[in-house]
Formats: sequence, C-alpha cells, structure tokens
Amino acid sequence: MEIPLETTEHVLPEVKYEYLDHTADVQLHAWGETLQEAFEQCGMAMFGYMTELPTVEIKNCYQITTEPTDDIDNLLYRFLDELLFLFSAEPFLICKKLEITRFDLEQFTIECNCYGEEFDLAKHPQGTEVKAITYSAMQIYKKPEHEKNEVFVIIDI
Repeated sequence: MEIPLETTEHVLPEVKYEYLDHTADVQLHAWGETLQEAFEQCGMAMFGYMTELPTVEIKNCYQITTEPTDDIDNLLYRFLDELLFLFSAEPFLICKKLEITRFDLEQFTIECNCYGEEFDLAKHPQGTEVKAITYSAMQIYKKPEHEKNEVFVIIDI
C-alpha cells in the first residue's frame, strides 16, 4: 500500500551488512544494535545485491505488513519475501531505506515503511536477480543469548 511521504529529508542508516560466498547462491549477513535493525539491514542487503543503492532516490513510500506466523525464522522469511514481491511486481520498488514501524515478536509480524522509487534500467545498474528467499542455513542470533543481533540468510540467485 502506498503511503504519502512525510518529508523529503531522510537520514540513511549506516551500512551493517555484507555478502558471503555460497555455492551458486549468496548469503546475506546483517547485524544491528537491535534485532529489528538487523532485519532492516538484511532487507537493504538484498536490495543492494539487485542494484547500486547510491543511484536510488526516495520518491515513494510503500507500507508492507507480514501475516502473523509461528516463529522468528518464518518472520524473517516472510519479511524478505514481501520486500522481494514489492520489487518483482508493481510498483517494482527498489528501496533505499527500510523503517520497521512494528516488530512484534509475540504475534511474529512486521509492519515496515519502504522508501525508494520504481526500478528503471536506464537509471539503476542491474545487479543480480534474486529469485527467492530460502530457509537453508538461516540463522538468527539475538542478544543477550548471543554476543550480538545478527542474521544470516541465503538468497537464491
């Protein structure tokens, strides 16, 4: 669902992700001060694999909501899958910034504002197509049980 942009001034968060080699695919590794931030960073890592993010402007905002689920792995999968759908179907949104506005670990649901613009080959260099999100080797580490909040996700390319 498209929502109005409240401002044209957007502070972009520090990049807290990297790409790890994986046979025939790529593994996204993202981290953050909170698990919510690690999820946001993982989404941005996926978009960064599809194009060069510095070429993307914030012209639109779409809100996504994941359906409630039964565990945190499925929550991360559904979140990334919703983002991939935003890119793969109308509005073909390539995001420059993600802002999770609701991160519910009881109902396992996310509401997120996705800022960016329609993907345009004349403007955005084509990176690698992401075909699907996978559960393969998905790992989610959360403080205080672990040293930091981080996620690992393999995407099918």
